[in-house]
Amino acid sequence: MNALIVFLGTFATVFALGFQSQNVNQGHYKAAMLTSFAIGGGNLVILRSIPDGNLYALLAYLLAGPIAIVASMWVHERTLGRK
Repeated sequence: MNALIVFLGTFATVFALGFQSQNVNQGHYKAAMLTSFAIGGGNLVILRSIPDGNLYALLAYLLAGPIAIVASMWVHERTLGRK
């Protein structure tokens, strides 16, 4: 269960970081501000969940990032991205 929580926290953080980066680059001020809350929330989940450091939690942490950044790029392009 801890590995799932770590995965979700990491996914949320990296997804939000990617989304925020694109918001900043494209001048979406409100969206960039709101995304900061998701980044903070995801970081809190990670910081509270990862300290036990078992192998599954570490793998979840490492796998969530690449999946999340690609998902973030895909979603942003289809929602707030330039047309």
